[in-house]
Amino acid sequence: MLDERLLTVPITHRGLHAPGVPENSLAAARAAIEAGYGIECDIQPGPGGEPLVFHDYQLTRLTGRQGFIAATDAQTLASLRLLGTDEPVPTLRQLLDLVAGRVPLLIEIKDQDGTCGPNTGTLPARTAEVLQGYDGPVAVMSFNPHMIAAFREAAPDIAVGLTTCAFAEGDWARVPPERREALAAIADYDRVGACFLSHDKGDLANPRVDALRAAGAGILTWTIRSPAEEDAARRVAHNVTFEGYHAAL
Repeated sequence: MLDERLLTVPITHRGLHAPGVPENSLAAARAAIEAGYGIECDIQPGPGGEPLVFHDYQLTRLTGRQGFIAATDAQTLASLRLLGTDEPVPTLRQLLDLVAGRVPLLIEIKDQDGTCGPNTGTLPARTAEVLQGYDGPVAVMSFNPHMIAAFREAAPDIAVGLTTCAFAEGDWARVPPERREALAAIADYDRVGACFLSHDKGDLANPRVDALRAAGAGILTWTIRSPAEEDAARRVAHNVTFEGYHAAL
């Protein structure tokens, strides 16, 4: 079951980041906690498969260094800082220790297959291992349903959902057309044991979203960037993942 707080407390997109407070940093998490908001974060595998709080597959945008985060050794990774600040790349364990159940936490496991296929690697199981015993409102999601199936097998007591959108060809060129069609139709929802969606604000008119809400699914939406967008999104969604302004509490 999805903790009710994930449907009622607005969720910061990659933490409450701002100039000088990088996305997916511990500083952004602290800012969200202080403001009373939930936190959405992204998980990529680091050295030895350790779950790291980091959005991109490549290091360049956030650290200025070339290379893929999953192929970077521990010593190099420890020396990197986010967007010119003193903030390091945090581990999921560090984030959990900081949040400590004080606000809702929404974790997105990034697809490691490249085509939203079955090559999930060890990241779902490693994420489940770190979350074992965590005492706080938390849920896990992914664009790749296979990642969620693997995570749920390892952690059946943690709420899981799907990150969803229209899966336009221009944004998902590596995903085969028939797979994109199934993903856009949210065809895997029941199979993976999901209890919520985090759905693209631009596709909330998708009738499958309305049908799932009517059947009891929690509906979150991303990424909301203004009060006007929030008002429109809440006609369909229970809660918002937002950035660039302060959502109403």
